[in-house]
Amino acid sequence: MLNLERLRTLDAVARHGSVGGAADNLHVTTSAVSQQLAKLEREAGQPLLAKNGRGVRLTDAGRLLAEHAARILSQVQVAQADLEAQRGRVVGELRIAGFATAARGLFPAALTALRADHPQLAVRSDELEAEDSVRGVLLGDLDLAVVLDWYNKPLPLPDGLAKRSILDDLADVAMPVGHRLAGRSAVDLEEFASDEWVTWPEGEFCHEWLMFTLRGKGVEPRIGHVAREHATQLALVAAGLGVSVAPRLGRGPVPEGVRVVPVRDAMRRHVYAVWRADADRRPSIRAAVEALASAGRGFPTPPLP
Repeated sequence: MLNLERLRTLDAVARHGSVGGAADNLHVTTSAVSQQLAKLEREAGQPLLAKNGRGVRLTDAGRLLAEHAARILSQVQVAQADLEAQRGRVVGELRIAGFATAARGLFPAALTALRADHPQLAVRSDELEAEDSVRGVLLGDLDLAVVLDWYNKPLPLPDGLAKRSILDDLADVAMPVGHRLAGRSAVDLEEFASDEWVTWPEGEFCHEWLMFTLRGKGVEPRIGHVAREHATQLALVAAGLGVSVAPRLGRGPVPEGVRVVPVRDAMRRHVYAVWRADADRRPSIRAAVEALASAGRGFPTPPLP
């Protein structure tokens, strides 16, 4: 008889590509993973792993069993969701992640409401980029993720995920108060063709969106400075080192020396929650999505300075 926990260990190795990655995911030691796999090999009657340089790889039998393990564990998720739905109580643990401004702008209100309304639910949150949190939901490391895409550049979502819109977030252009356009009530992106931009690191979804959007308007972006955090970007703008996109969600106080101006052709981020479709009936996920949607409805539009 194949042991479910050992199948879970094999599934983690297959998903994360290493014994160490599986150990981190399962919150156990690498030695414990190796022991579980050795016992599973004895149960299976054939090798499941082979050495590959300093690491390991799955054998043909290992890949076959890992595929079965993934289906079995998915069915276990469905069974757990059905039992939780039948019980109708919001209990247990929920793992949630969101991009930086969602974690700052939505999580405090949403998680406080969940704690008050469902004291038997333990919520663990993390701050992750959208692509990383989607991957975490697919891998089973997360139960729920808050992600974003832009009005003109959708975020590709794999099959097997459910989603719900949380809010649409407007973004402005941040510029030094002495900028030639700082006195305007609205601007066009084309007007910044000669400016240097302060933007997100290359490869991040929002950076790729900005490059795509500016080039679509005939502007070849001039990147002056790169910073992951919006607060750092605004500090660089305040120092007169460039202009940046400044979404309103989670923005906080705008530093002295910075002026934020709306874009005439409004730039919007679509913010939404995603979770595995096979967990759709879990009351804890439904409660968390409702709390996030409520926090989104209560999101105030910050006044322009």
